[in-house]
This record gives sequence, C-alpha cells and structure tokens, in this order.
Amino acid sequence: MGLMPCEETRTTTPPTVRSQTAHEPGTPGGASPRAWTMRLLVLGIVLSALNLRPAITSLGALLEEVRDGLGMSGSVAGLLTSVPPLCFAVFGVMAPRLARRFGSGAVVCAGMAAIATGLLIRPFAGGTPGFLAGSALALMGIAVSNVLMPVIVKRWFPDRVGSMTGLYSMALALGTALAAAVTVPLTDTLGGSWQTGLALWAGLAAAAVLPWLPFARGHVTPPGAGEKTAATATPTRGPAPASTQHARVEAPRLRMARSRTAWALAVFFGLQATAAYITMGWMAQIFRDAGVPAGTAGLLLAVTMVMGVPLAFVIPRLATRLPHQGPIVLALGLCGLAGYAGLYLAPAAGAWAWALLLGVANCAFPLALTMVGMRARTGPGVVQLSAFAQSTGYLISIPGPLLVGVLYQHSGGWGLPIALMSALMIPQMVVGFLAGRDRTVEEEAAR
Repeated sequence: MGLMPCEETRTTTPPTVRSQTAHEPGTPGGASPRAWTMRLLVLGIVLSALNLRPAITSLGALLEEVRDGLGMSGSVAGLLTSVPPLCFAVFGVMAPRLARRFGSGAVVCAGMAAIATGLLIRPFAGGTPGFLAGSALALMGIAVSNVLMPVIVKRWFPDRVGSMTGLYSMALALGTALAAAVTVPLTDTLGGSWQTGLALWAGLAAAAVLPWLPFARGHVTPPGAGEKTAATATPTRGPAPASTQHARVEAPRLRMARSRTAWALAVFFGLQATAAYITMGWMAQIFRDAGVPAGTAGLLLAVTMVMGVPLAFVIPRLATRLPHQGPIVLALGLCGLAGYAGLYLAPAAGAWAWALLLGVANCAFPLALTMVGMRARTGPGVVQLSAFAQSTGYLISIPGPLLVGVLYQHSGGWGLPIALMSALMIPQMVVGFLAGRDRTVEEEAAR
C-alpha cells in the first residue's frame, strides 16, 4: 500500500512530474514507498491514541485514594481535574512551531516519551506539588500529540480523513475505557497501592515511542516533500518551477481570530472538553457517593468511555458524508442532557443507562476532530485551525472541572454540579451546529 500524497503534492505538483517526485526518500525515483512505512505509521497513530487519556481516567478511578493519600480537599481535587485542559491549552499552541522546527514525527515521539516519564514519576514525587508536576509533564506530551494527530492524518491520508480519524478516535476511546476499567482491579491485585496503580500506565506510553523513531529520525516523510515543506507550503495554481518545488515556502498565516467558523469550532471543542473532563474526573465519584462500589464505579466510567470505540469510527465517516454536521451535534447533545437528568434523579438505580447516554454524548470529541479536517481546505490551514481550536477550546474548558469541585465541596452534594453540566450542554449544541456548516476558514479569509 503506497503512501498518500501530502496536501502540497496534490496541489502544486503536475501529473507529469508527480511520478518523479512522489517517492520515499532513499528509494529510486518513481518507486512506490514500502508498505511497512504505512503499517508502522498506522501502528504509531493507534498506540499514541491509546495513551492520550489513561493519565486522566486512571486518576479519576482512584481519585478518592489519591485525595486521602495526598491530603487534598475537594477544591484542590477540582484544581487537579482542571490541570489537563490547562496543559492542553498552554502546550498545544506550541505544537505547530515545534512541528515546523523538528517535524511532526519527532514531536509526537518526544510527546510519548514525556507521557511515559510523567506517569512514572508523578505517584512517587511526594506531595501534591510533585504530583502536579509529574502530571503536567505527561499532559504536555498529550497536548502536542492532540494537536498534531489531525495534521498527520490529513497529510498522510488526505483521501481517508474520515476513516483514519475514526480509527484514531476509536483507539483513544479504547485507551480511555481500559484505564477506567482496569486501574482499580490491577491496583488491588498489585497490593492496593494507588501509586503502583497509576505508575503502571507508563509502560503503555513507553511502547508507543518505538513506532515513531524512524519518523523522528527523518528516515520516512510524506512523499514529494519534506516534513517542513509539507507543513508550510502554500498551494498554487498550476505547476511550480522545478527549481522551487522542494523549496521551503512560508504559508501565509490565516487570521483564525477573525473567522466565525474557527471560533464556533473552538467554543464547541472547549465545551465538549469541559463535559469530557468533568466526566472523566468526577463521574466515578458521583456513583461512589450514590452507594455504588468503587470497582463498579470504575466499570461504569469505562462503559462511558468505551462507547466511543464503535461510535468514534462511525461518526467521523458519517460526518464526512454530510454537508452539515449540525444534526449529529444536536443528537449527541440530547443524549447528554438525558444522561445528566438521570444522574440527578436516580444515579444508582439507572447507573448503566446514564453511563451509556453520557458515553454517546462524549463522542462530540471525534466529531470535533473530524470537523477540524473538514473546515480547512489545505494542509497549512488544518495545522493552524487545529492549534487554534484545541488551544482556545482547552482554555475555555479549564474552569469547568474546578467549578464542579468547588460546588461539590460547598453544597455537599451533586445537584448543583449536575445542573451546571446540563446548562453547559445548551451552548455546546448551538455552537456545534454553527461549526458544522459547509464552509472553510480559507473561504472566510478570502472574503
């Protein structure tokens, strides 16, 4: 299976020249790239996606034990659950610049190494500050990978954005659910130490480093252009002069802050992230406070996360076939409202139903990723839109988990936090509907 041409190659290289330039570096001119390259890339994407949430959901499953072990109040625990979106916002905005400097493969490889290191040291760092520092290191690796995965998919699989985004999102949901489901049982099996239960996920992150090593070293790149050229080239009409086809050309930066579509997508991303991190950080505790055993509460969280496995593959493929993704946004939002109503009225009695409904609602994440690829026409546009939507979105999501912790501590129950979650779902549906309109940020910039 040959490598798919990157965005620049498809738009700037004429058919008569493409056979001479679109080949893997180090292979004879016109030769098809080796199949192992694509298999290795797919393996790297899947393993990376598996590691993008266990740092969060493993903590959610053991949050009560971590709070007791570190002497945290409810407000401090709320701050802890707000650290992921804060790190994603701060470090995610650095991803495009790092990718231009070192290459996307190298940045993702380093990101996986940072996740492994952070997860290994945070349980044993001693005290809340050390735990937060280790978490921040792991989340830094997650942040840059979050931003660059849609870019890598767009560049290497330009005609399969929906299916590859679905595969990536499915693996992400599987990793999220796996950490939620098995962290508590594994912790009990390994002696009941929450430190061991959290640290064991470093092994999965270390395994994800390996497939990216050839890409990090520059041994393989998208055909027809180097990594930096693919990320920065400006599409042109007609063939480019032979002397400049591989020259590095800086793409004009789109003014995302002036794009209504970019803002709608960023706010949608932020509100769905708010719901997701509240769910990952607090849902197990909601069930435990309702009388559900700790192991069962972890399984319920896993059910919520595992719903993303099949739906994350179906929803992106469906979204790419629709001119307007707004109806999908509304359907997911209604499932979320129903799930929150159930948590308020009968958290224990209908626990499995509420977990399923909230799992469906959480599939707004793969939908948002798919719309990032659809709302930009060019490779550079996807890079800029992904960085803007994710960084701005995660900034928007920071107060949510913290506010839930504060409301929980001061009200002594879950009524007010659940009311907040329900209220936030309404604007999420509105901006998601607007972000789903059939237009691109390049078209808005041209106008």
